[in-house]
Amino acid sequence: MATTASSQWEDLDDTEVTADACLDDVWATAACVDRILVDTNAQHALLVHGVSRTEPVLKRCKGFLPRNPSEETESGSSNEDLLTQHFQRIPSDAQLCQLRSVLLERLSRLNTYVELEKAAASSAAEEGGQEEQMEDEMDEWEDDPWAEENVSSTSKRKAPVAQLPFTFPEFLVNGPLTSAKELASQQYFDALHILLQRYHSTLWPHRLAILDLIPEHAPPSSYRQVLPSFDPTLNSEVKWPHNGEPTPSLDFSQLPATLRAIQHSGHSLILSLPDSELLDAGRGELLSSTELTRWYASRVTEIIQTTGMVDVALSLVQHGASQSIDGLDELGEELSLLSRLVYDAPQDSSSPSDWNLDLWRGMLPEEVVQAYLVHSSPESIATDITRLVVPYLFVLETRAERAGRPDPALPERMLSDYVLSAPLELGAAIFEASKPILPAAQRILRNDVDLAKLALACLYGSDSLNEWSTMSRIFECMPAWQTTQDESEEEVADTTLASLGEFVTPTTSRPKCTPKDLLLFFQPLHFQSLSRALDILDIHLESGEILSRWSVPAPLRWFLQSADDLKEQRAWANRMARRAGGNVDPLNTIEDWEWLLDDMLKLTEKSESGIKGAFGLLSREEIVTTFLSGLLSTGKFDIARMLLHHPHGKITLSTQAIEDICLKCSNELYDNASSGNYKVGDMKLAYECLDVPPPSPRIIQEKEFIEATSRICSFHVTSRAGMPISPIEIRLTKDPLSLVSRVLSSNANAYKHIEVMLELASKLGFRDDVTAEVKILAMMADTALQAEDFDPAYEHGQKMVDIIHKLKAETEASMLTTGTNVLEAIEVCWIACFQLGRQPEYRDLGKKMKLLGYSLELCPADKMHDVLTAWRRLQEEDIEAREERLANPNGAIPQSAARSIGILNRNGVGAVAGGLLAGKNVASSLRARLQDLHMPSPPLLSTPDAAALASRTFKSVASNFPFSIGGSHRGPLSQTGSDMSYQAAPASEGPKDHRMEDVGEKASRAFSKGIGWLIGVDE
Repeated sequence: MATTASSQWEDLDDTEVTADACLDDVWATAACVDRILVDTNAQHALLVHGVSRTEPVLKRCKGFLPRNPSEETESGSSNEDLLTQHFQRIPSDAQLCQLRSVLLERLSRLNTYVELEKAAASSAAEEGGQEEQMEDEMDEWEDDPWAEENVSSTSKRKAPVAQLPFTFPEFLVNGPLTSAKELASQQYFDALHILLQRYHSTLWPHRLAILDLIPEHAPPSSYRQVLPSFDPTLNSEVKWPHNGEPTPSLDFSQLPATLRAIQHSGHSLILSLPDSELLDAGRGELLSSTELTRWYASRVTEIIQTTGMVDVALSLVQHGASQSIDGLDELGEELSLLSRLVYDAPQDSSSPSDWNLDLWRGMLPEEVVQAYLVHSSPESIATDITRLVVPYLFVLETRAERAGRPDPALPERMLSDYVLSAPLELGAAIFEASKPILPAAQRILRNDVDLAKLALACLYGSDSLNEWSTMSRIFECMPAWQTTQDESEEEVADTTLASLGEFVTPTTSRPKCTPKDLLLFFQPLHFQSLSRALDILDIHLESGEILSRWSVPAPLRWFLQSADDLKEQRAWANRMARRAGGNVDPLNTIEDWEWLLDDMLKLTEKSESGIKGAFGLLSREEIVTTFLSGLLSTGKFDIARMLLHHPHGKITLSTQAIEDICLKCSNELYDNASSGNYKVGDMKLAYECLDVPPPSPRIIQEKEFIEATSRICSFHVTSRAGMPISPIEIRLTKDPLSLVSRVLSSNANAYKHIEVMLELASKLGFRDDVTAEVKILAMMADTALQAEDFDPAYEHGQKMVDIIHKLKAETEASMLTTGTNVLEAIEVCWIACFQLGRQPEYRDLGKKMKLLGYSLELCPADKMHDVLTAWRRLQEEDIEAREERLANPNGAIPQSAARSIGILNRNGVGAVAGGLLAGKNVASSLRARLQDLHMPSPPLLSTPDAAALASRTFKSVASNFPFSIGGSHRGPLSQTGSDMSYQAAPASEGPKDHRMEDVGEKASRAFSKGIGWLIGVDE
């Protein structure tokens, strides 16, 4: 039958098992133990049925025992022996008792599992209710016009389903410890609490291991029932409540004596409650206060390092402190302050996300304050200080008191340090939240004296150039003390500010002065001195706004540095007049310029208390002069004329002063010009600037110089570097006549235009200068000579002679002594005539002898024999030509010889002329002439070359004229004794082809012809 029953039982499916399917007691009970179902209702029925089938054996066992086997007496062993004997006689009773104990334990676990399901369902319902409330709030805003009419806007929600992380068979197999760990890791905290209560004795040693499995991000309030707590009265850890544990009264089958009797009878079934967990020893003893504190601190560190959730860590510490665990107060303070930094302080994308206690504890107090306010705005800074920084400073102050080092000034000092380092916008918001008119409890900075010192240090230590409205807002927050005039206090304030001006001036040892450094200067001042300092600050702020308005802003410290510096004030006024900033639109109306002048004059005034403005060291006249200079530098000449001629204008300068200003501005524009053309650019402005004042000799002279500059640049004159000459180079040329020489050198045909060159010299400043005119003609003659254009050269020489004759006539008529300039002009003239007259390539003997006659007329007595040496050569040529003509019966005296004779007669050398006409020896005639002049008669054939002497003579006069060397063509050099001269080429050869001649020969001839008489090089 047992086999048939077993077969039938095994053939049944779990879903087909009912209470009526069982047969006899052992078989039915064993079948109930063998089956473990997922359905808790069916499992419960199965267990109850199995227990009910064991009731008869329980009655039989209790019936033959003399007394209750549960009592612990000395006869307990007899009862156990009786049971053993009974179980030996009736093995089925032993098996049924054993099966009953297993079924009762399973029934207890089933009841626990059902409670766990109810707890999970309750938690799910609470979470579902919160989600439903949120969805309902969202549905209130839903308004979809495209939704179908028959579709409800909100779908029906299903009730939350309770689902534990394990099934009943898994719970039965794994055991309470494994289930508790799984519930902890899956955050089923209500179910975990029930399990810990029911299996208190089993799970208590493993409480810390279970708690460590709870995720770090889980809020401690959700599992506060299972967190460790401390009882100060007992000075020990508090155990979990165990009111939910199974009743201590055990069933007969579960008594230890009964279980031992079953084992001793030898009929024990190999049955045990399935339980796969391996229980370690754990820690059953209670923890001390220190150990609990260490566990909480370790848990906090793990939470922050793993998740960064400071609020969760703070909640855990707060719970531990509420459970009377010592040593968590300071940790709670730090976490509270850190949580404010992480969650309450303004943040942005650059804010750090890895805050932890080690980083927090390594920060200095100043760094913490900066971290709280680093992302604060002017609108939120006051509130952020109140709700973030003030609590932190209170904690610091409290800790200092606890440490025995009280520091009541710490909050004010920390706030002051922050204000000194904060931007002005944030500082202004803090000052506005500290106004003296506010109640003391609402003010951030509550001491008026410290408030004024802090504001002075912030403003004078700032580098800002454009935050004048913000600075004014700070000034408006200052206290207004009612003080009497105390010269000593004012003197202290003025002395302090003067010293401060020196202190803020950069040096090599201190290139930058910080606001914190400046605060040291204001610390000794009393409120009377601070009141005076604030008055000075008011003037400086007003001056700063004016300078900023005209784009020449200066930091506030500049007003301290320049208070006694005339040079600095003058430089800044000049910048202001010239609109140095350049950040605003140009002033195009007379009203704008009048406004600028008014502001400049305003900066020279004194306040009612005698405080000078930014330009207090400058006079009104100097300011007007600076203003006019700046106006002219911008090229607004029409506005300048209107201001100068305005009947009620503020420019009250003398005509001479106006002329000086205009000349100075014109010169500045001239010097800055990149082009010499006075029709464009700065040169045009320099020229037009001279039309502002009335005409005067100085003005006319400067305008002509500008015209001359333009003319010189139009000739493409180059500088030494090969670049076009600049106007500034023209002005810096020491000898302006050299500019004419450079014009002649750089232009091949310039020597042909006498009037142009003379006009250029006149505009360069040589008007009515005869010496300069003669020098220019000499330059032109030399240039023509280098170009082998002898006719213009002769014309220039003739013009020089005419000028000298006229000059000598005027001098003789006025009976004045001949001046140095006249002598210099004569010397230049006779040397120029001498040079041209002795050129061998010049074929016109008559003109050459005429030129030598002019040279003989004008040269000094000690140079006459040099001129006569050249004359002798021409005479020989003339004699040869005359002999040829005399050989011709129809010949006549050459016209050139007649002209030469006439020149000699005018010069008073009758013996020479007569000798020429009568055919006498010229040498004897010259000797007679020289004897009449009381001069020794030099040997004509052994004297040095006159050209060399003339060179050395003219070198002292015109060596500073850098004439260019033209492409001259001369004959080969010949030397007779010590006399070195050019040998004329035969007349029949004519001019040589310049393209065919040798380069070295050409350069030699050019050098000899052009440099010999000009810079003193002997030929």
